[in-house]
Amino acid sequence: MNRVLVTGGAGFLGSHLCERLLQDGNDVICVDNLYTGSKDNIRHLMANPYFEFIRHDVTEPLYVEVDQIYNLACPASPVHYQANPVKTTKTSVYGALNMLGLAKRVGARILQASTSEVYGDPEVHPQPETYRGCVNPIGIRSCYDEGKRVAETLFFDYHRMHNLEIKVMRIFNTYGPRMNPSDGRVVSNFIVQALRGEDITIYGDGSQTRSFCYVDDLIEGMVRLMASPADFTGPCNIGNPGEFTILQLAEKVIAMTDSKSQIVYKPLPSDDPLQRKPVIDLAKEHLEWEPHIALDEGLKKTIEYFKRVI
Repeated sequence: MNRVLVTGGAGFLGSHLCERLLQDGNDVICVDNLYTGSKDNIRHLMANPYFEFIRHDVTEPLYVEVDQIYNLACPASPVHYQANPVKTTKTSVYGALNMLGLAKRVGARILQASTSEVYGDPEVHPQPETYRGCVNPIGIRSCYDEGKRVAETLFFDYHRMHNLEIKVMRIFNTYGPRMNPSDGRVVSNFIVQALRGEDITIYGDGSQTRSFCYVDDLIEGMVRLMASPADFTGPCNIGNPGEFTILQLAEKVIAMTDSKSQIVYKPLPSDDPLQRKPVIDLAKEHLEWEPHIALDEGLKKTIEYFKRVI
């Protein structure tokens, strides 16, 4: 039985990861300061004797004995990470330093939940891991984009200096149950607006594209990356290469919810990327992973969840 630490474990992805790790027979420590996470996401795990919750901010050191660390702690939606951009950067940078220091002390393997945002508004499409990105270092999204880029730098420096076993995973747009209804992400926004009969807000003309990965597929990729041979550090893209315009997504959600909502258009926010699609060749080769849940199937499950919570 591995002792596994999950930072950000009460968040959307973190709670699904904790659930999966427990199912796989691990002893799980979930750490979260509940800034964007919620105890409701992990309430069903609390009675499990192999699950422990610690309310803690990763910008402060943590002293536990573990075999593996999944570092997911950081606000991940523009609404939340722009609300306190300095805190967001500190969470990425200090959080990475503290978790890397812990991993070094106890000899743990550590995985960083990085993001496709490290590619910025890409000039290369689709995006392979070799692409270095086009990121505005002083924009309103920089706190998240650059924070994650620095975290990747720290992971590879610890690997080179201390021979630490690291895994770096670049997560593309992910959706599913336990998304926060007010987090400002496009899937949750559209579903909530459609279920409430409100106007569906598209920023820009709707031609910008995204690739949407259902949460179960994403977690499978994350677990496989952690278990992969030590010489495969990543960075490794994990996402669904199916590409849809934002307008196509809005139309799907309206049809699947049988909503009377109308689509309205607003100006595109600063530095919002126009294209996003992962190249997943490394994941296929090294992890034997690729997503299996189609967008329509995943949206159906996500809509059912939001019907219950709103």
